[in-house]
Amino acid sequence: MPKNSEGKPGTFVNPVYPYSFPDPFVLKFRGEYFAYCTGDAQDGNIFGILHSSDLVSWKYVGSAMEPLGSRPPFYWAPEVVYDNGKFYCYYSGGNEILMEIRVAVSDHPDGGFVDAGVRLTKEEFAIDAHVFIDDDGTRYLFYATDFLEYSHIGTGTVVDRMLDWKTLEGKPQPVTRAKYDWQVYDPARKEKGGVRWHTVEGPTVLKRKGKYYEMFSGGNWQNKSYGVSFAVTDSIKFKDEWQQFSDGEKILPILRTIPEKVIGPGHNSVVRGPNNRELYCVYHRWTDEGRVLAIDRMDFAGNRIFVAGPTTTEQPSPLAAKAIDDFVTESNGWSQRAGEYLSSPSVRSELTLGIGSLFLLETTFRFEDTASKRSFGFKLGDVEFSLSPTEKTATLRAGNSQAKTLKLATEFDSNTAHLLRVDAGLSALRVMIDDAGQTMKTAFSADNSEIKLFADGGHVSLMQTEITRGFEESFEIDDIPGGLTISGTANCKSGHLDITATDTVASATLNVPYENFEIAANLALSDDSVKGEYGIELLSEQPACRLAIDPANRSIVFWAGGDERRVELPDSFVGDEFRQFRVVCKNERALAYLDGIFIGDMPSVPDISSASIFGQSGISIEMIRLTEI
Repeated sequence: MPKNSEGKPGTFVNPVYPYSFPDPFVLKFRGEYFAYCTGDAQDGNIFGILHSSDLVSWKYVGSAMEPLGSRPPFYWAPEVVYDNGKFYCYYSGGNEILMEIRVAVSDHPDGGFVDAGVRLTKEEFAIDAHVFIDDDGTRYLFYATDFLEYSHIGTGTVVDRMLDWKTLEGKPQPVTRAKYDWQVYDPARKEKGGVRWHTVEGPTVLKRKGKYYEMFSGGNWQNKSYGVSFAVTDSIKFKDEWQQFSDGEKILPILRTIPEKVIGPGHNSVVRGPNNRELYCVYHRWTDEGRVLAIDRMDFAGNRIFVAGPTTTEQPSPLAAKAIDDFVTESNGWSQRAGEYLSSPSVRSELTLGIGSLFLLETTFRFEDTASKRSFGFKLGDVEFSLSPTEKTATLRAGNSQAKTLKLATEFDSNTAHLLRVDAGLSALRVMIDDAGQTMKTAFSADNSEIKLFADGGHVSLMQTEITRGFEESFEIDDIPGGLTISGTANCKSGHLDITATDTVASATLNVPYENFEIAANLALSDDSVKGEYGIELLSEQPACRLAIDPANRSIVFWAGGDERRVELPDSFVGDEFRQFRVVCKNERALAYLDGIFIGDMPSVPDISSASIFGQSGISIEMIRLTEI
């Protein structure tokens, strides 16, 4: 029997599901996780399904669907998307040489999918479907197909716009095709006439700060060069291929084989962790049991994606959000039913949450009636958001500024479950309707301590509400955000805050109101010739903890509680590239990470009151994140 995936309390060890589960995709729905995999399930149907509440402990719950009547021998790479009460499973089926992408539909995430009778793709070979929904609600299907007349013959990825959930526009554009030797699958592939065959497959797409990132797997899992990398573009409508990050020589894949430890990590998907802030890379890796399920934390630093893996040792468990009950200070017109909050249709119902000025709130809601005049939304200081299902609009207003109105999709069904995500940061408030769907944002002053959820003229159910206190500031508004005390001359533009030292060090200092917390910052030197230290310093009545890079001595410095540790920087290090500095303070201990790599664990001084992001001569800050644990 394979070893258990759990380590000590509060930790896990990969693989988190040590049985065969190839090409894993994980869907988060109403705070729960559902994973789907390639091939036959245990009951003779296809696509096994796992369930988890924490991304670590997984239980097999059944299969997704019955095989097609024609019973193709191969069923690959299912991915599931939720919309308006329906779950859409995109998958490929065929005889391995001829493969097509199809879609099946269910009312539930844990099975009951029925093929819609539609072939979405026209190519002879099409696999690894991935749905991406842009901020404006436009849907795209990314998938892998063969390129037989190309400089690097083999499989690459394309994108096609979706007209609806079952129809493609039919104009696929290349996204990422092979161009490097690490992407060689077989130097003389017999099945393809002996040609040098390359493979780029398994696309999954993210968007951050206006840029689009496609993660993909490349090469042959049996080669040590195999792994996951990414490509990036400024526009999803860009007609040329996206720019690839890894050449396999100077810049290696971001997730790759570790000989004799981890074999063939690949075909990843990405999902938010239980606190709705962390990102996790979900992937398979090879053991004697086949391709087993693993997870590792991932993040961005500047224009880079990095994965803190593949790991083989105990890792901190994903951080959890807090339930709504911990924050309710006043309930007017709302009642509780089996873990849900229900509004009264006869009065304007208001639910007041004392969660502080900086937070991330996610709630799954639905209207339980069809009244002609009804709305659901929130008030946060002088900001008000209101969603009207009758008019199919969402409106966001801040103070006396002009209201921003978003037109909801014509098919928006308010009587099914929808996600509302409210992200209150230092400089902006972002509101998202449905996962990875339509987004609104406005300038925001974080000086409030409570938010009021309201329902007016309708009967609303809040089925799942999760709250994470803290913020993530990405400097997308060209103004220095409130909440930061600046030392030096500062300029906020183009997605980062640049500070030049005047009399002393350049720094941005923020309050830390939490006993246990995580702080992360993406930092770079404005000039690689600068040799002064830069990093994060935590302060009590005096400096208590510091994680810094010392360019002059080519080292990473971590000290806390009077102890110091130094780690040598790699030869490839350059100071003007953004790196993520992260410190976790919990139970009076401090854990330090650089780009997800564990640096050390030391006792910490209690009662941390503030944090300073600093550079002795100058510093460029691309992101700051503070999260209560």
